[in-house]
Amino acid sequence: MRSITTFHLQYAHRFYGFKGEAQYLHGHTGTMTIEVEDSINTGVNMVFPCNEIKKTAWSVLKNFDHALILRKDDPLLPAILDVYDKQGIKNGALQNTMIGTAFKTELAEAFPKCRLVVTKETMTVEGMIKLTYDLLKDKLNIAKITFVSGDNTASEEFEICDTVDRCPCCGIALDENGICPKCGYRKK
Repeated sequence: MRSITTFHLQYAHRFYGFKGEAQYLHGHTGTMTIEVEDSINTGVNMVFPCNEIKKTAWSVLKNFDHALILRKDDPLLPAILDVYDKQGIKNGALQNTMIGTAFKTELAEAFPKCRLVVTKETMTVEGMIKLTYDLLKDKLNIAKITFVSGDNTASEEFEICDTVDRCPCCGIALDENGICPKCGYRKK
């Protein structure tokens, strides 16, 4: 069975090197749906609490909300960083209260203090799914991700490798020591 939750993201990007409208810097409202699959957890009668899926995924996804996403070879990148530096916001600003957990993977690097994600590839809806799965695959049993942005939609299903050991009291994943980080339950 699956637990499903949805996220709304506001972001700006461009398709560097593309010969069409998307070569210009522009913004989107995107909707991402993440489906987590597992067995029904005895005691709480759910696969995984949707609010916990949201909390786990949002810690990473908020790096993309109200952010600029550029490819690392985009000539706009140094200019943007220069402007941010001159404005005093490159290393954060008081108004930047929604700072995500920074990450650096083979596919992308997040600079949450300046609301910037630098990617290896052009950030399409397919690319956003690939990047999201890469960032969350070890935290959630993701069965499917769908991303809608403007008129563009992509979806991918993933093979579930194993089940996540979860708390019988609240349904969230136990840590590496078998302890629930939310309620303190200890696996015997």
